[in-house]
Amino acid sequence: MRRYLARRLLLLVPVLAGVSVIIFMVLHLAPGDPAEIMLGSQATREDLARLRADLGLNEPLHVQYLHWIGHVARGDLGRSLWMKRAVLGEVLTRFRATLLLTATALVLSTTIGVALGVAAATRPSMPSFWLGIVLMVVFALRLGWLPASGMYAPHGGGDLGDLLSHLVLPAVTLAAASVTIVARLTRSAMLDTLGQDYVRTARAKGVSDRAVVLRHGLGNALVPIVTVVGVQAGYLLGGAVLTETVFAWPGVGTLMVQGILARDFPLVQGCVLVVALSFVLVNLGVDLLYAWLDPRIRYE
Repeated sequence: MRRYLARRLLLLVPVLAGVSVIIFMVLHLAPGDPAEIMLGSQATREDLARLRADLGLNEPLHVQYLHWIGHVARGDLGRSLWMKRAVLGEVLTRFRATLLLTATALVLSTTIGVALGVAAATRPSMPSFWLGIVLMVVFALRLGWLPASGMYAPHGGGDLGDLLSHLVLPAVTLAAASVTIVARLTRSAMLDTLGQDYVRTARAKGVSDRAVVLRHGLGNALVPIVTVVGVQAGYLLGGAVLTETVFAWPGVGTLMVQGILARDFPLVQGCVLVVALSFVLVNLGVDLLYAWLDPRIRYE
Protein backbone atom coordinates (compact mmCIF):
# COMPACT_ATOMS: atom_id res chain seq x y z
CA MET A 1 0.00 0.00 0.00
CA ARG A 2 2.82 2.41 0.81
CA ARG A 3 4.51 1.73 -2.53
CA TYR A 4 1.21 2.22 -4.33
CA LEU A 5 0.56 5.49 -2.50
CA ALA A 6 4.06 6.76 -3.23
CA ARG A 7 3.67 5.85 -6.91
CA ARG A 8 0.32 7.62 -7.15
CA LEU A 9 1.70 10.73 -5.49
CA LEU A 10 4.58 10.77 -7.96
CA LEU A 11 2.08 10.52 -10.81
CA LEU A 12 0.55 13.79 -9.61
CA VAL A 13 3.55 15.63 -11.04
CA PRO A 14 3.05 14.78 -14.75
CA VAL A 15 -0.73 15.14 -14.46
CA LEU A 16 -0.52 18.63 -12.99
CA ALA A 17 2.26 19.53 -15.42
CA GLY A 18 0.02 18.54 -18.32
CA VAL A 19 -2.85 20.58 -16.90
CA SER A 20 -0.57 23.58 -16.46
CA VAL A 21 0.65 23.42 -20.07
CA ILE A 22 -2.89 23.14 -21.46
CA ILE A 23 -4.38 25.98 -19.43
CA PHE A 24 -1.34 28.20 -20.05
CA MET A 25 -1.49 27.72 -23.81
CA VAL A 26 -5.28 28.11 -24.00
CA LEU A 27 -5.21 31.39 -22.09
CA HIS A 28 -2.22 32.91 -23.86
CA LEU A 29 -3.33 31.94 -27.36
CA ALA A 30 -6.90 33.17 -26.87
CA PRO A 31 -7.70 36.62 -28.29
CA GLY A 32 -7.49 39.60 -25.95
CA ASP A 33 -4.74 41.65 -24.38
CA PRO A 34 -4.55 41.95 -20.57
CA ALA A 35 -2.69 45.26 -20.92
CA GLU A 36 -5.52 46.80 -22.94
CA ILE A 37 -8.12 45.60 -20.43
CA MET A 38 -6.13 46.95 -17.50
CA LEU A 39 -5.37 50.38 -19.02
CA GLY A 40 -8.59 50.89 -20.95
CA SER A 41 -9.29 52.15 -24.45
CA GLN A 42 -7.64 55.52 -23.84
CA ALA A 43 -4.16 54.06 -23.24
CA THR A 44 -1.36 55.05 -25.59
CA ARG A 45 0.83 52.57 -27.43
CA GLU A 46 3.75 53.55 -25.21
CA ASP A 47 1.74 52.81 -22.07
CA LEU A 48 0.63 49.45 -23.46
CA ALA A 49 4.19 48.51 -24.47
CA ARG A 50 5.52 49.50 -21.04
CA LEU A 51 2.87 47.47 -19.19
CA ARG A 52 3.38 44.42 -21.42
CA ALA A 53 7.10 44.58 -20.66
CA ASP A 54 6.43 44.93 -16.93
CA LEU A 55 4.12 41.90 -17.03
CA GLY A 56 6.54 39.84 -19.12
CA LEU A 57 4.02 39.47 -21.94
CA ASN A 58 6.65 40.35 -24.55
CA GLU A 59 8.66 37.23 -23.78
CA PRO A 60 8.23 34.06 -25.91
CA LEU A 61 5.51 31.74 -24.64
CA HIS A 62 7.91 29.03 -23.51
CA VAL A 63 9.90 31.57 -21.51
CA GLN A 64 6.73 32.88 -19.87
CA TYR A 65 5.65 29.33 -19.05
CA LEU A 66 8.99 28.33 -17.55
CA HIS A 67 9.06 31.48 -15.46
CA TRP A 68 5.52 30.86 -14.18
CA ILE A 69 5.93 27.11 -13.53
CA GLY A 70 9.18 27.79 -11.68
CA HIS A 71 7.30 30.02 -9.25
CA VAL A 72 4.48 27.46 -8.98
CA ALA A 73 6.98 24.77 -7.98
CA ARG A 74 7.98 27.02 -5.08
CA GLY A 75 4.37 27.49 -4.00
CA ASP A 76 3.96 30.92 -5.60
CA LEU A 77 1.06 31.18 -8.07
CA GLY A 78 1.93 34.78 -8.84
CA ARG A 79 -0.06 37.99 -8.38
CA SER A 80 -3.45 38.72 -9.85
CA LEU A 81 -3.27 41.32 -12.62
CA TRP A 82 -6.80 42.43 -11.80
CA MET A 83 -6.94 42.23 -8.00
CA LYS A 84 -3.28 43.11 -7.31
CA ARG A 85 -3.09 40.41 -4.64
CA ALA A 86 -1.36 37.05 -4.28
CA VAL A 87 -3.24 34.44 -6.31
CA LEU A 88 -2.71 31.54 -3.87
CA GLY A 89 -4.27 33.31 -0.90
CA GLU A 90 -7.23 34.54 -2.93
CA VAL A 91 -7.89 31.13 -4.51
CA LEU A 92 -7.68 29.29 -1.19
CA THR A 93 -10.07 31.79 0.41
CA ARG A 94 -12.61 31.30 -2.38
CA PHE A 95 -11.98 27.54 -2.48
CA ARG A 96 -13.44 27.18 1.01
CA ALA A 97 -16.76 28.46 -0.30
CA THR A 98 -16.59 26.15 -3.33
CA LEU A 99 -15.67 23.19 -1.12
CA LEU A 100 -18.63 23.88 1.17
CA LEU A 101 -21.01 24.04 -1.80
CA THR A 102 -19.54 20.97 -3.51
CA ALA A 103 -19.44 18.87 -0.34
CA THR A 104 -23.06 19.73 0.47
CA ALA A 105 -24.17 18.88 -3.06
CA LEU A 106 -22.17 15.62 -2.96
CA VAL A 107 -23.77 14.57 0.33
CA LEU A 108 -27.23 15.37 -1.03
CA SER A 109 -26.69 13.58 -4.34
CA THR A 110 -25.10 10.52 -2.69
CA THR A 111 -27.68 10.19 0.07
CA ILE A 112 -30.71 10.69 -2.16
CA GLY A 113 -29.21 8.78 -5.08
CA VAL A 114 -28.26 5.73 -3.02
CA ALA A 115 -31.66 5.72 -1.31
CA LEU A 116 -33.49 5.92 -4.64
CA GLY A 117 -31.20 3.29 -6.18
CA VAL A 118 -31.75 0.84 -3.33
CA ALA A 119 -35.50 1.42 -3.48
CA ALA A 120 -35.54 0.88 -7.25
CA ALA A 121 -33.50 -2.32 -6.96
CA THR A 122 -35.65 -3.87 -4.25
CA ARG A 123 -38.89 -2.77 -5.95
CA PRO A 124 -38.18 -2.96 -9.72
CA SER A 125 -40.78 -1.37 -11.69
CA MET A 126 -32.71 19.34 -17.25
CA PRO A 127 -29.35 21.40 -17.22
CA SER A 128 -28.17 22.59 -13.77
CA PHE A 129 -28.11 26.30 -14.62
CA TRP A 130 -31.73 26.13 -15.89
CA LEU A 131 -32.85 24.33 -12.73
CA GLY A 132 -31.04 26.98 -10.70
CA ILE A 133 -32.94 29.78 -12.40
CA VAL A 134 -36.27 27.96 -11.91
CA LEU A 135 -35.56 27.38 -8.21
CA MET A 136 -34.52 31.00 -7.82
CA VAL A 137 -37.72 32.29 -9.45
CA VAL A 138 -39.99 30.00 -7.40
CA PHE A 139 -38.41 29.96 -3.93
CA ALA A 140 -36.68 33.35 -3.89
CA LEU A 141 -38.73 35.69 -6.08
CA ARG A 142 -42.25 34.23 -5.89
CA LEU A 143 -42.38 32.69 -2.42
CA GLY A 144 -39.61 34.70 -0.78
CA TRP A 145 -38.56 31.75 1.36
CA LEU A 146 -34.85 31.73 0.51
CA PRO A 147 -32.27 34.31 -0.62
CA ALA A 148 -31.48 34.36 -4.33
CA SER A 149 -27.75 35.00 -4.29
CA GLY A 150 -24.61 35.40 -2.23
CA MET A 151 -23.23 33.49 0.71
CA TYR A 152 -24.39 35.85 3.49
CA ALA A 153 -26.89 38.67 3.74
CA PRO A 154 -25.30 42.03 2.77
CA HIS A 155 -26.58 43.65 5.98
CA GLY A 156 -26.70 41.77 9.26
CA GLY A 157 -26.79 38.00 9.43
CA GLY A 158 -23.45 36.28 9.04
CA ASP A 159 -24.37 33.41 11.36
CA LEU A 160 -24.82 29.71 10.57
CA GLY A 161 -28.53 30.10 9.83
CA ASP A 162 -27.79 32.85 7.32
CA LEU A 163 -25.16 30.67 5.62
CA LEU A 164 -27.45 27.63 5.44
CA SER A 165 -30.33 29.64 3.96
CA HIS A 166 -28.03 30.90 1.20
CA LEU A 167 -26.61 27.40 0.66
CA VAL A 168 -29.91 25.57 0.01
CA LEU A 169 -30.70 26.65 -3.57
CA PRO A 170 -27.19 26.37 -5.07
CA ALA A 171 -26.52 23.03 -3.34
CA VAL A 172 -29.81 21.51 -4.52
CA THR A 173 -29.19 22.84 -8.04
CA LEU A 174 -25.68 21.39 -8.16
CA ALA A 175 -26.73 18.04 -6.69
CA ALA A 176 -29.77 17.51 -8.93
CA ALA A 177 -27.97 16.09 -11.98
CA SER A 178 -25.77 13.78 -9.89
CA VAL A 179 -28.70 12.26 -8.00
CA THR A 180 -29.98 10.41 -11.08
CA ILE A 181 -26.51 9.12 -11.98
CA VAL A 182 -25.84 7.81 -8.47
CA ALA A 183 -29.36 6.31 -8.31
CA ARG A 184 -28.98 4.46 -11.64
CA LEU A 185 -25.57 3.06 -10.72
CA THR A 186 -26.77 2.07 -7.24
CA ARG A 187 -29.78 0.30 -8.71
CA SER A 188 -27.63 -1.60 -11.22
CA ALA A 189 -25.06 -2.61 -8.59
CA MET A 190 -27.75 -3.64 -6.12
CA LEU A 191 -29.61 -5.77 -8.67
CA ASP A 192 -26.38 -7.56 -9.52
CA THR A 193 -25.50 -8.11 -5.86
CA LEU A 194 -28.98 -9.22 -4.77
CA GLY A 195 -28.91 -11.90 -7.48
CA GLN A 196 -25.79 -13.57 -6.09
CA ASP A 197 -25.85 -17.03 -4.49
CA TYR A 198 -24.75 -15.82 -1.05
CA VAL A 199 -27.77 -13.48 -0.93
CA ARG A 200 -30.14 -16.32 -1.76
CA THR A 201 -28.40 -18.41 0.91
CA ALA A 202 -28.88 -15.67 3.48
CA ARG A 203 -32.56 -15.42 2.63
CA ALA A 204 -32.90 -19.22 2.88
CA LYS A 205 -31.37 -19.08 6.36
CA GLY A 206 -34.08 -16.68 7.44
CA VAL A 207 -32.08 -13.45 7.52
CA SER A 208 -34.43 -10.45 7.52
CA ASP A 209 -34.93 -8.52 4.29
CA ARG A 210 -33.52 -5.37 5.90
CA ALA A 211 -30.29 -7.14 6.85
CA VAL A 212 -30.02 -8.79 3.43
CA VAL A 213 -30.46 -5.48 1.58
CA LEU A 214 -28.21 -3.34 3.78
CA ARG A 215 -25.53 -5.78 4.96
CA HIS A 216 -25.21 -8.24 2.09
CA GLY A 217 -26.57 -6.12 -0.75
CA LEU A 218 -25.47 -2.52 -0.19
CA GLY A 219 -22.32 -3.54 1.67
CA ASN A 220 -21.03 -5.50 -1.32
CA ALA A 221 -22.22 -2.93 -3.88
CA LEU A 222 -20.29 -0.05 -2.30
CA VAL A 223 -17.18 -0.31 -4.51
CA PRO A 224 -18.91 0.74 -7.77
CA ILE A 225 -20.99 3.27 -5.83
CA VAL A 226 -17.87 4.84 -4.34
CA THR A 227 -16.38 4.94 -7.85
CA VAL A 228 -19.26 6.95 -9.29
CA VAL A 229 -19.36 9.22 -6.23
CA GLY A 230 -15.66 9.99 -6.75
CA VAL A 231 -16.30 10.81 -10.41
CA GLN A 232 -19.26 12.98 -9.43
CA ALA A 233 -17.07 14.89 -6.98
CA GLY A 234 -14.98 16.04 -9.94
CA TYR A 235 -18.11 16.79 -11.95
CA LEU A 236 -19.51 18.89 -9.11
CA LEU A 237 -16.28 20.86 -8.81
CA GLY A 238 -16.52 21.67 -12.51
CA GLY A 239 -20.25 22.31 -12.43
CA ALA A 240 -19.80 24.71 -9.54
CA VAL A 241 -18.59 27.32 -12.05
CA LEU A 242 -22.07 27.69 -13.58
CA THR A 243 -23.93 27.31 -10.30
CA GLU A 244 -21.76 29.83 -8.49
CA THR A 245 -22.22 32.30 -11.32
CA VAL A 246 -26.02 31.96 -11.29
CA PHE A 247 -26.26 32.36 -7.51
CA ALA A 248 -23.34 34.82 -7.09
CA TRP A 249 -21.72 32.31 -4.72
CA PRO A 250 -18.23 33.66 -3.85
CA GLY A 251 -16.25 30.54 -4.76
CA VAL A 252 -13.48 29.54 -7.13
CA GLY A 253 -15.92 29.22 -10.04
CA THR A 254 -17.04 32.83 -9.78
CA LEU A 255 -13.43 33.93 -9.30
CA MET A 256 -12.39 31.99 -12.41
CA VAL A 257 -15.10 33.63 -14.55
CA GLN A 258 -14.05 37.06 -13.31
CA GLY A 259 -10.43 36.24 -14.08
CA ILE A 260 -11.30 35.08 -17.60
CA LEU A 261 -13.25 38.26 -18.33
CA ALA A 262 -10.35 40.35 -17.03
CA ARG A 263 -7.78 38.25 -18.94
CA ASP A 264 -6.04 37.68 -15.61
CA PHE A 265 -3.72 34.83 -16.58
CA PRO A 266 -2.16 34.12 -13.15
CA LEU A 267 -5.55 34.10 -11.41
CA VAL A 268 -7.23 31.69 -13.87
CA GLN A 269 -4.18 29.42 -13.97
CA GLY A 270 -4.12 29.28 -10.17
CA CYS A 271 -7.85 28.44 -9.99
CA VAL A 272 -7.51 25.63 -12.53
CA LEU A 273 -4.47 24.12 -10.80
CA VAL A 274 -6.19 24.08 -7.39
CA VAL A 275 -9.33 22.46 -8.84
CA ALA A 276 -7.25 19.91 -10.79
CA LEU A 277 -5.22 19.02 -7.70
CA SER A 278 -8.41 18.56 -5.69
CA PHE A 279 -9.88 16.25 -8.33
CA VAL A 280 -6.72 14.11 -8.47
CA LEU A 281 -6.60 13.84 -4.67
CA VAL A 282 -10.27 12.79 -4.60
CA ASN A 283 -9.51 10.00 -7.09
CA LEU A 284 -6.56 8.89 -4.97
CA GLY A 285 -8.78 8.81 -1.89
CA VAL A 286 -11.34 6.69 -3.75
CA ASP A 287 -8.68 4.18 -4.81
CA LEU A 288 -7.45 3.84 -1.23
CA LEU A 289 -11.03 3.48 0.00
CA TYR A 290 -11.50 0.39 -2.20
CA ALA A 291 -9.09 -1.65 -0.07
CA TRP A 292 -10.93 -0.66 3.10
CA LEU A 293 -14.35 -1.54 1.66
CA ASP A 294 -13.21 -4.82 0.08
CA PRO A 295 -10.28 -6.60 1.82
CA ARG A 296 -9.86 -8.78 -1.29
CA ILE A 297 -8.46 -5.78 -3.17
CA ARG A 298 -4.71 -5.53 -2.90
CA TYR A 299 -2.38 -3.02 -4.51
CA GLU A 300 0.91 -4.29 -5.80
